[in-house]
Amino acid sequence: MIQPQPHDLQPAPTRDERARQEFVSGLRRHVLTRLAGHMRGEYDEEVLPAFEREQGRPPADGPEVHKAMRGTRAFRFYSAVRTNAQEMVFASVIPGVERRIAELADQARALRDDDERAGGSLTLDPDLEVPRNVTEIDVHLAPGSYHAEYGDDDVAAGALYDHSINVFAFGQFGRELDDIGQTLSHYIRLKYPEFRPQRILDCGCTIGHNTLPWARTFPEAEVHGIDVAPGVLRYASARAKSLGVPVHFRQMDATKLDYPDASFDVVFSSMFLHELPLKDIHAFFREAYRVLKPGGVLWNMELPPNSRMAPYESFYLDWDSYYNNEPFYKPFRDQDYRGLCTGAGFAAEDFIEATLPRYSFVGEAAFREGVDQPALFDSQTGRMDPKGTRWYAFGAWKQA
Repeated sequence: MIQPQPHDLQPAPTRDERARQEFVSGLRRHVLTRLAGHMRGEYDEEVLPAFEREQGRPPADGPEVHKAMRGTRAFRFYSAVRTNAQEMVFASVIPGVERRIAELADQARALRDDDERAGGSLTLDPDLEVPRNVTEIDVHLAPGSYHAEYGDDDVAAGALYDHSINVFAFGQFGRELDDIGQTLSHYIRLKYPEFRPQRILDCGCTIGHNTLPWARTFPEAEVHGIDVAPGVLRYASARAKSLGVPVHFRQMDATKLDYPDASFDVVFSSMFLHELPLKDIHAFFREAYRVLKPGGVLWNMELPPNSRMAPYESFYLDWDSYYNNEPFYKPFRDQDYRGLCTGAGFAAEDFIEATLPRYSFVGEAAFREGVDQPALFDSQTGRMDPKGTRWYAFGAWKQA
């Protein structure tokens, strides 16, 4: 279930640590498939009929489903096991990272300094104040979140992110944990074959796992990735060097981009917007519009909006906002995504959205067939499901 990573920055778990990681990864899969299915069955067979008898109608939205489900045995068991599994993800990875924390820093430094490797660069800003939505929340229940530093040239936060998400995803993000980047970049390539971006920006890139696919999909483009946390960027730069992909990484706040107007053809983000308070989401959209060239595109992979999902699916996806240290998750999903774009200056008719099969799982031929299909909003949209996840993406073109 855990994907062996093809780069050089490995925490080298012991046999016992690897066994724990495989167990936790399997437990995560069990929770999100079997236990989730059991919970849905209890809703359909007991909770929904009882609600309809009492109210004379079905639930109107996710919060009504949440309120009805909260006291049920299935929901309480699902939530308890899922929360514990989430904490176990980090407990299974941290010992290996801690044991090699100095080695990993040295190894990453050597990779970044190796001039014979692929190009790219790393620029850190020691004066940047990391936002409170990062520093004050152990997001995803990750101890210390992903911004903490433990020494000079430290990359522990990046190693933690990389190897915990490998356990967390139970194989659903692809071999290099990069299927989201592959899926969204190849969609642009196939849907708009005349579009040839020269400069691409990934905002909130963490370790660059979804940044690198853009450089591979558009090899003639100059690709940049930004994040507020120095440790993940040091790791990202070394990881990119190890994989032979040139990317320019910079420490920067996406709500205050230090780039000139009209300087990028693509502004991309993946699972980033739901980590921001609403005022920062609006600021990011304004900045994205500003730095896009006329004819460029803003393209975000995110969770689908609550307004497009059935009440039960909204309830299911919003679980993280209540129980996984994701306080901005539901407020974001409650927004009008087209309105976020138009509020920043994009024209309403230039809004785009899609629900896409995973490129690295289905292959190009099957993926190409889905490119022109209308967006679908059901139980496979935005959820990790081994039977067939669809990623949701939205954004807008900036008029030429």
